Amino acid sequence: MPALRRIFTRTAVPIVGIAVALVCAAPAQALPTPGDLSDVPARTSLSYEHIPTGTYVGSAEDNSARPGLSTVKLYMADYVVRFGDGSPRDLDLAARMVQVSDDGAASTLDNKYPQAISATAAEYGLTSTSRGGFWGNSSTSTADTVRFLAAKKRTDPASPVLAWMNTAAPVARDGMVQDWGTKQLSGVTGTKWGWADDRSSVVASASIGDDFVIASNTYGPTRSNTDDVMAGLGGVELTAPPAAAPVPNLPVIPGLPSVEELLQMLAPR
Repeated sequence: MPALRRIFTRTAVPIVGIAVALVCAAPAQALPTPGDLSDVPARTSLSYEHIPTGTYVGSAEDNSARPGLSTVKLYMADYVVRFGDGSPRDLDLAARMVQVSDDGAASTLDNKYPQAISATAAEYGLTSTSRGGFWGNSSTSTADTVRFLAAKKRTDPASPVLAWMNTAAPVARDGMVQDWGTKQLSGVTGTKWGWADDRSSVVASASIGDDFVIASNTYGPTRSNTDDVMAGLGGVELTAPPAAAPVPNLPVIPGLPSVEELLQMLAPR
C-alpha cells in the first residue's frame, strides 16, 4: 500500500490523534459479571468477585451482618497460621476447623486466641464482622467473606487456609454432609460451610475457584441455600476473562486508512 504509507507519513500527527480519539470513544471492556442479583430472595445474601478484574456483584443483603456460623473459622484459621505459636497442634486444629468444621477445635483455638476474629476483621477491612462472646456467636457478611477470600487469593495464594478449603471432607465432624450451596457451582475448587445447631434456621457456604470467590448465607435450610445460589449464579461462566470491547462501526473517510489498517500501522514491529 505505497499510497497509504505516503498519506500516513505526511499526516502522522492527525492520524495518531484520530487513533487516540477512537480508543477513548470505544466502550470500556465488558467485565465478567454474574448478572443482576437483585432477584435473590431476601432470605439469602449472595456475593461474588472475579479475582483478575476485581469485578464484584452482590445481592441486596450482601453487607448485612448475619450469623457467621462456621465461616468465621476461616478468619480464625488465617490468624492461627500467620500469628499463632506455630505449634503442630494449633495447625492441626486449624485444619480441622476448615476441613471438617470441627467445633471443638474452634473452641480450643478461640480460647487461646480470642482476638483472632477481631484482628482479622481489622486487617482485611471486614466492616460487618464482629466476635460475640465466643466464636459461635460471631457475625459477618457475605461481602466480608468474599473480601477476605479475594485478598487471600491475590496476596497469599499458597495459604494453608485455601488449601484446606480445597481438601474439605465430604462429611463434617458432626455428621453433616458437605456438598451443598456454592459447592454446586461450576469451577469451584474448595468450599467452607456453616450451619446452625438445628441445621435449618440459618446456613452458609463460601467457595473459591481459580479466578473467583463466592459467599452465601441463607435464613433457611441447605436446600434453600443451594436453590438461591444456583438461581443467581448457576448459569454463569464464573471464570470467564473480560470480553474484548467491540471495534466501533465508523464511517470510511476517503484518503484515510480504516481503523483496522491504522491499528496495524501503529502496532510495534
